[in-house]
Amino acid sequence: MRGGSRIRTLAALSSMLLASLIGPGAVANASGGHGCECATPSIDRLQQWLASGEGTTLPPTGSLLVRERGGYAAKVTFLNAEWHVVVVWLGNQFEAQADLSKSAGFWMTYSATDDLYVQLRPASHWSGGDKWLTKVPSTGGKPVKKFFSFKPAAWTTLPELGTPGYSFASALTEARGLVFVGKTPNKLDFRGLSIDRYRPPCL
Repeated sequence: MRGGSRIRTLAALSSMLLASLIGPGAVANASGGHGCECATPSIDRLQQWLASGEGTTLPPTGSLLVRERGGYAAKVTFLNAEWHVVVVWLGNQFEAQADLSKSAGFWMTYSATDDLYVQLRPASHWSGGDKWLTKVPSTGGKPVKKFFSFKPAAWTTLPELGTPGYSFASALTEARGLVFVGKTPNKLDFRGLSIDRYRPPCL
């Protein structure tokens, strides 16, 4: 009994020491991770990566998810000099929305052969091109992992697409999807999209 008690005491002390070394923030982040993927194809638990049919793309419509290296990637090619639209539903269904007002931003692992943009589209103003957006830089076709901040200063508008009649801060509170748009030929490959403080529900 004394031996068992000593082992339990040492384990408890080790746990306390580990928590003091890494700090409460690190513990919170570890417990708030995305965990396992969904039972159906997903990338960081995001199951709906869709070609909208706007602009000439391959595939022209439907899911972009393809099996690769024990997981999934979302692949699409933009053709021609016209606007193309690819959608990621944050709640894995169109009717869902997420409050990202406490989120710092998102990490994305991707490759792109040209620059494009990502829009944050709120549920109340889903349609139309007049949305807050930020640039997604070309990677020269090589995979990179990049952080995209949700600070309002990091998001802007394009005169060609119009100016939204709502604030970026309000869009964060009712985020329905991230929408990737580009006007040039481009070859895109997404491998990860992890949003700070948000865990997508598997459907």
